[in-house]
Amino acid sequence: MAPLDLTADVVSLTRALVDLPSESGQEGRIADAVEEALGALAHLTVDRVGNSVIARTDLGRPERVLLAGHLDTVPAAGNLPSRLAGGRVYGLGACDMKGGVAVGLRLAATLPETARDVTYVFYECEEVEGERNGLGRIAAARPGLLEEAGLAVLMEPSDAGVEAGCQGILTADIVIEGARAHTARAWQGVNAAHRAGRVLQRLDAHVPERVVVDGLEYREGLGAVAVRAGVAGNVVPDECVVTVNCRFAPSRSAAEAEAYVRGLFPEYEVRVTEVVAGALPHLDRVGGLVAALGAEPRPKLGWTDVARFAALGVPALNYGPGDPSLAHTAGEYVPVGHLGRCEAGLRAWLR
Repeated sequence: MAPLDLTADVVSLTRALVDLPSESGQEGRIADAVEEALGALAHLTVDRVGNSVIARTDLGRPERVLLAGHLDTVPAAGNLPSRLAGGRVYGLGACDMKGGVAVGLRLAATLPETARDVTYVFYECEEVEGERNGLGRIAAARPGLLEEAGLAVLMEPSDAGVEAGCQGILTADIVIEGARAHTARAWQGVNAAHRAGRVLQRLDAHVPERVVVDGLEYREGLGAVAVRAGVAGNVVPDECVVTVNCRFAPSRSAAEAEAYVRGLFPEYEVRVTEVVAGALPHLDRVGGLVAALGAEPRPKLGWTDVARFAALGVPALNYGPGDPSLAHTAGEYVPVGHLGRCEAGLRAWLR
């Protein structure tokens, strides 16, 4: 494998990263390449936790900031190798988020002198279950390393603009009970699947709230994502489970979001299977960076790892190349213009 050339232009570096397959849990090869390339730079101290690579400057600056990007991708969909066409880099992970990683690596390699000390984090397993997330592993293995930053930039695709904060996520099973019977004598039972219609009608009629935080409007959402019932083709279902997904504003705590959903279905058993708080935008603490980037902040309508930084007390924002709506699609791409804009904006700020 040819070593990564971190002095190459950001487009070439993005393509080189895309051409290194790194599906979640299989980041060893790309982590080796990143560690080797960063380790050759005298102005950086390089560390590794699993398949996550951390590089730090130690210039004695009064402020430290953190730039983070994940190395993993979802499974391929016939979108390898990369290709350059029409001012776009196409390929698996080009948008989510090897374009952002390329920007971070370029900055790490070509900015030996910065106005702020910088911690660069290129981490594993963002696209899978939370307990495998590289940031969580780093926080456990290197206590205090992430928290020493006064501000974090997560290079998630955000159309080369600032998306502040993020929504929380709640997933729950609403359980509708019935009574089992043979379908030849269905009147002797109570069909739980039929009763589930009341829950689905309530969800259909529900009007999600629009919550304004720091002048940004977060649109909440609540809807069914799965309906399960029945044990056999000749048995009246005695239980039906409607799984709902709720995206809630960062002003709600996890406990408040859970209470909100339970309150909508008081007569049913509600089994919460996951609840993760979001992150407040903290524009009062990240405003200097937003102004330096010349960006109009928008709310992040989704969950990202800025919430992990928020939980550690580190204000963070999303800023990276690529359209987030293209993430995980077979035809995903990152515009060349976005790559240049993000690199130039962060370079000027760090200097």
